Amino acid sequence: MAKKKILVSVVLFIVLIIISFFVFRKSGQPKDFAQIKKGGVLHIVTDYNSVGYFVSGDTISGFNYDLIQLMKERIPLKIEILLEASLDKSIEGLKQGKYDVMARNIPVTSELRGTLVFTEPVAQNRQVLIQRKQEFNEGVEPLRSHLALAKKTLYVPLNSPAILRIRNLSHEIGDTIYIEEDPVYGAEQLAMLVASKDIDYAVCDEKSAEKVAQSLPEIDYSTLIGFTHIEAWAVSEKSPVLLDSLNTWIKQIKDSKEYRNIYQKYYK
Repeated sequence: MAKKKILVSVVLFIVLIIISFFVFRKSGQPKDFAQIKKGGVLHIVTDYNSVGYFVSGDTISGFNYDLIQLMKERIPLKIEILLEASLDKSIEGLKQGKYDVMARNIPVTSELRGTLVFTEPVAQNRQVLIQRKQEFNEGVEPLRSHLALAKKTLYVPLNSPAILRIRNLSHEIGDTIYIEEDPVYGAEQLAMLVASKDIDYAVCDEKSAEKVAQSLPEIDYSTLIGFTHIEAWAVSEKSPVLLDSLNTWIKQIKDSKEYRNIYQKYYK
């Protein structure tokens, strides 16, 4: 009987250890620079889009990708780039320690500052309205006034940073602007849906819209939704030393001719 109790206790103890292991691995913890340096690898998450990171032929290109390559010359770490389409999952990955840095084309907003810690700015951009040109929209002219957005439905990716700006714009015009958050598609895919007449309006950053418009002559992106905003990378609030190191590297990069060439290539 005593042996049976001991056996049961041992089995329960092993089960508890296994459960604790998986719970700990799932939750994880953000790492700061000392821990990352000890591991030797900096994990950077970005998303696939026509400005930040994309494949052209057999070559990887993009503003964020090229900046990361410049950073490799200045840091004593191996860099691993991971792709994640969802902004929410990228943020969650930072919180859980799956990623160390988030390098995406996202605007620095007061709403996101409550969730993320941003680096030095890396670029400037603007939010624009994606709609069809008159010749692809049965003769209907594109909207040019913000007042004309009243009662219109604008599509954005799920939890897009553009939502806050659209809400503020709704208050500014004193009327309702409906927001439809799409859980599947990114801003560029929504622009394609506008071109194919599946939806009428979407919101996208201007630089991505310029790239998409090269292959989609149907879309118009001349109507601004927001003012010029800065874009930056982000880390966990629990990684202050990593943040300081990133800011130092980014400042060095921004002072270089290589950075100016990269910025000119993707943002001018």
